[in-house]
Formats: sequence, C-alpha cells, structure tokens
Amino acid sequence: MCSTEAKPSPLIDPAHASQEGGALVYAVTSKAQVRRTPEHKHMRGQILAATTGVIMIATERQQLVVPSGHAIWLPPLQLHALHTSQTFTGWSAYILPTSDLPTQTQILQVSGLLREAVLRAASWGVSEHLNSAQERVLAVIVDEIANSPSQDFVLAMPVDRRLLNIAKALAEAPGDARSMQEWATWAGIAPRTMTRHFADETGMSFSDWRQRARLMRALELLAAGTAVTSIALELGYDSLSAFIAMFKRHFGVPPSQFSAGEK
Repeated sequence: MCSTEAKPSPLIDPAHASQEGGALVYAVTSKAQVRRTPEHKHMRGQILAATTGVIMIATERQQLVVPSGHAIWLPPLQLHALHTSQTFTGWSAYILPTSDLPTQTQILQVSGLLREAVLRAASWGVSEHLNSAQERVLAVIVDEIANSPSQDFVLAMPVDRRLLNIAKALAEAPGDARSMQEWATWAGIAPRTMTRHFADETGMSFSDWRQRARLMRALELLAAGTAVTSIALELGYDSLSAFIAMFKRHFGVPPSQFSAGEK
C-alpha cells in the first residue's frame, strides 16, 4: 500500500499483526519433515499446499487429503488439525479475508501462477505496507484461490453418533471388508435407517463414501512409497487390476503415475 488511508491489502490484518508476524503473514516454504499439529485455528484464512508428499486435515465435519500439486483453503477461524507424510514439502500463506475468497474449506489444484505468486510474496519479508507491484501479486493470489475449481479429496463425516462411529472406524481402516449390513449391526442401527441417514448427512451413499475413504488412504500410502500391490491388498480390493481401474477412473492416471512431486 502507498498510503495509510488506503484499504488494507488481503495479506494485511492490522488488528492481529502482532500475532502472525506483521503485515505479510508467513508466506513461507516448508522443508521435508513430518508435521503433526493439534486442533487450532487462525484469525486469517490459510492456504496450505503440498509440493511433495501429502497433507491430512481433520475439521469438525470433514477429513481431507491434500496430495502433491494441490492446496487446501481454510477460511478464518476454521478449527482443524493436520499431519503430513514423511516426504512433505510445501508452502503456505495467511490471508486477510475478503468477499472474493471462499467461505468454506476446499481443496484446489495449484496452478503455476498461484505457486509462483505465493513464492514471490514469501520473499518480501515483514512489512506493514505493500507497494503497487506487491498489491498486484496479492490480487493474483486471491483471484487464483477464488476461481480454482475444488477437488474431491474430502470425506464428509456424519453427525449421528452411530454413523459417526462407523465412519471413524472405516477412516482408520478403509480396507475393512464388512458389508453395510454388518456395519449396521455393529453400530446398532437398522440397515435402512443407516442407508437413508448416511446419504442425508454426508451427501454420499455408504458404498461411495467407503470407496472415497479407500482412495484417500491410497494417496497417503503412495506418498509414503508403498508398493501399488501392497496398497491394493491393504485397502481390500479383490485384485490389483480392480484397484488400478478405480484409481484411474477417479484421478485420471494409474497409481504408478500419480505424481509425488510438484505439478
């Protein structure tokens, strides 16, 4: 900014500057390491990207996987916990909310333009005011976040306690081969009630939800370097070809070609 009377930049939050490093908030890169962060929230929105490896995010109602080449947008005050794969590297930026930015958590594919704009911002250091060139870079960041299509790496968690118990158990062990009827018996719920409420509360059928849980775990295992055959067996697929076909149908490439590096 050129004047104290000007409207604050999207990356400037004067009311909370002391909490998160001043005007430009942590547009930073991360070295390869495992990160485990308990539940927390930020006054600003956060975009967190994986250059290599995978980020696993849990919110109150969702579990999300951010594979390499993608990022997650977390709106201000969104409670979340996260952990990453061993090979994780990435970058993040904290952004003062504007009416242009999404109000819901979402995963997006990182364009080259977004990546380079954030990395440019990371080189600025801490400053309470931005010049006109920096303002234009920030406008690019906001526009790219606002207009990137969201990706389906999300598992909505049900609210009903019985269904939530099932969902948590399957999220921990998505290869569990018990049938829907067996899960209903385990949770103490009628199969018809389970079918109806699962769709109402997650927006997905039970079988589709379980399939997505398996595919999201597959991304974690691929990032860890697990062999494709071992992943197929762990996730309960009848054959390696069935797993490869499902993975390719969902992600557009076979698991052997799913990039663990920057896109």
